[in-house]
This record gives sequence, structure tokens and C-alpha cells, in this order.
Amino acid sequence: MMTVYQRSEGWVSPYHAPVLVARVLEVLQGRGAVLDGTLGGGGHAQALLEHGAMVTALDRDPQAVIVAAERLRPYLDADRLRIFAGNYALLDDIAELAKTRFDGILLDLGVSSHQLDDNARGFSFRPGAPLDMRMEDAGESAAEVLNVTDEGELSHIFRDYGDEPRARRLAREVVRRRSARPFRTSDDFVGAIRATLGPRSGAPDFARLFQAVRIATNNELTSLAGALPQLRDRLMADGVIVVISYHSGEDRIVKNAFRDWSAECICPPRQPVCTCRGRALGETLTRRGVVPDEVERSNNPRARSARLRAWRSGG
Repeated sequence: MMTVYQRSEGWVSPYHAPVLVARVLEVLQGRGAVLDGTLGGGGHAQALLEHGAMVTALDRDPQAVIVAAERLRPYLDADRLRIFAGNYALLDDIAELAKTRFDGILLDLGVSSHQLDDNARGFSFRPGAPLDMRMEDAGESAAEVLNVTDEGELSHIFRDYGDEPRARRLAREVVRRRSARPFRTSDDFVGAIRATLGPRSGAPDFARLFQAVRIATNNELTSLAGALPQLRDRLMADGVIVVISYHSGEDRIVKNAFRDWSAECICPPRQPVCTCRGRALGETLTRRGVVPDEVERSNNPRARSARLRAWRSGG
């Protein structure tokens, strides 16, 4: 019988309030060796550790690694937790984990509360915030993305990552403005959005379009699509992978991957002879995805767009 887990306030830290923790524990119940590929504030990792798992954790944000390591020090000292600074999409680059397999893998694709609240990180549209948005120190900042990306690619970013119907107009406005003065702060991008969407545009528009630029800055969707098959191949027989997404593009990638892995045949419908593997690799455990209940959405508004999907390997 599956245990019903209750949310614990002990899993919440000033750094981040983890989402759908009880459901994560239910799906990963009994898993001994778990990879938390997005450590963040350590809330999910702590919950898994409290329920007996041995956890290997990664985060591409060096600040998150430092904070979580201090918070979870007793588990590190007890050799029940290992923490690495690294990107889950580049797991093979971590020599210590080159051949390690897991019977549970978790990805929480959201930005941590600390990252959103720290003005210097530039993830928010608060006045005067720098346009940074990088999850790690390396790579182009959001300002560089807005200042050097061509108009066509900007239109793609705003349309596909931000669901913006006036994406071409906004891209044109960004290019026009940056030719006079480079984008440096949130105010610069907010000004371009307002000039395009009109004076009635507000916080929901800013949040949606800043998220689009963040996704492009960190190459999030491409990284996710490339990482999922690699992570699947790190699962032991009967292992489970759990992904919590916050954006329709992320969810679509996860849903389609789990669907394909669960299909007996993935050849094109009109192909006369099967040339694929001809068997399902496993089964999807969450057909429609799991969303936070009203209580969690009320306590943690940043959880409102979360959707959890899970898949189990057939071995």
C-alpha cells in the first residue's frame, strides 16, 4: 500500500519552498539511490533523505550548492548525501558519477525563490535589476541575448517561449532601442514591452516575457530535451524519473518523451515495416500530470504553474 505523505514545514527554507514534495515522495517511495538533478534550496533532497533515500544532488548554481550543503550538513557527514556543482544535462562530465545508476531521478525545473528574490541575479523585473538571469557564472547574460540576438530569433524567443502574439513587433522594438542604447537593466526591457503591448500591460506580461528570455539565456528547453534520454539510461530496472515543469514548452518535452518511451512502436504510421526497437521501454505513471492542490497554491503562489510527470523504466 502506498504511504500518504503530509507536507512538512521543515522542508521549506528561506532559499526556496519546494513544490509537490508529498507527491514526489509518493512516486519515489522505496527508492534507495536517488539523483536530485536540481538541488536548489535542498527541500526535495531533505524530504527524500528523511524518508531513507541515499541522495546524489547536483545544481548548476554555485550559490545553491553552498547554501544546500550547509543546510544538509548532517547528511553529508553521515555519507548519505553527495553534492556536486554541475548541470544535470552534463551528467557524463562529472567523473565521480561516470558509471553511477539510480533507481530514482528528480528534476524540478523551476527557478528558486532565492534566485527570484535576489535583485543582483537579475531574474525579476523589479526596477533597476540587472539583466543577468544566468543559472551559473558562465555564458551570455540576458542583456547580451537581448543586445546581440537577431530580430528573427528574438521573435522566436518571445513567441515560442513567451506565448506572445505580438512577438515580431516586440523583437523589432528591442532591435530599434538597442541600436540607440544597449539593454542593461530590467527597466530597459520593461520599456520595450510597454511600448509594444501598450500602457495596460503589466506584471503578468512582464513575468511571461522575462521568463522567455531566461529560458533562452540558459538554453533550458534544448538542455532538457537532450538530457532526458541520457537520464533515462542512468535508471536501474524499475527506476522512476520525476520531472516538475513550470512552462508549457518544458511540459510538452517531458510529456512527449514519456509517451514515446512508453510506446510499443515509434515508427511513422505509414511505414510498412517496423524498424524501431519494437517494445516499450517502460510506462508513464502520470497520464495527465499532477498539479498542486488549492492549499499549496495558496501557501506558495509560485507553485501555481507546476506540473509533475513520472515514468518508470521497464528494465
